[in-house]
Amino acid sequence: MPSPDRLIQTVAAVIRDAAGRVLLVRKRGSGILIQPGGKRDAGESSLDTLARELAEELGVRLRAESARRLGEFEDVAVHEPGLRVRAEVFEVEIEGEPSAQAEIAELVWVDPAAPGAHAIAPLSRDRILPRLMPGATGVSG
Repeated sequence: MPSPDRLIQTVAAVIRDAAGRVLLVRKRGSGILIQPGGKRDAGESSLDTLARELAEELGVRLRAESARRLGEFEDVAVHEPGLRVRAEVFEVEIEGEPSAQAEIAELVWVDPAAPGAHAIAPLSRDRILPRLMPGATGVSG
């Protein structure tokens, strides 16, 4: 278990389209796709964090009543070498059409069963996407 100062705590969203694909984002200056979301501001709840991050980064509104907690998942932090990231993950519905805003450079919809040759962060590729497959067991990572 990493020390608390070596662990980045975040909240992340699983957003699906009508075909069941999952939205991943790429930050400017990075070649790696990650779940949308981010770090909490002081005093923010998990869903408040997601609502703020999704509005800032994707220009959409979180439908908070739709949120279903999938669990907490941990892996290496791809944007901060030597650190790990632990994300509290929620499957959510949104209002509006997502578009790249703020530090987001690209949006990519991937099939969780076959995400293709995209460079995807280990947290998403190895922990979150496999849990979205039909018949997957357990929700915490």
